[in-house]
Amino acid sequence: MRSLIVSLAALFACSSLAEAGGDAASGRKVMLKCQVCHGKDGIAKLPEAPNIAGQKEAYLVKALMAFKAGERKNEQMTVVTKGLSDEDIADVAAYYSSIKITVQVPP
Repeated sequence: MRSLIVSLAALFACSSLAEAGGDAASGRKVMLKCQVCHGKDGIAKLPEAPNIAGQKEAYLVKALMAFKAGERKNEQMTVVTKGLSDEDIADVAAYYSSIKITVQVPP
């Protein structure tokens, strides 16, 4: 029952944060905690870290909230997200989602 309540609370928080949208300029300051693994440009610096440049803002919010709530497991992400407010999460998601990327399909 507890996990259901936590899940519903996280879902509500994620949906309202994603709808409101974060501030990319403020997210640039929060990003300092993320750049070691994900880079300033959202291109991962470590082989086990994903690229997040241009990722959908709502997805990033949902993923970060899940790490913060303990629903997703990764030691480093759990440590980092514990120190982020909901506003920080929305802002850093806005920052990384605002990075423009180009995709080249192989011939």
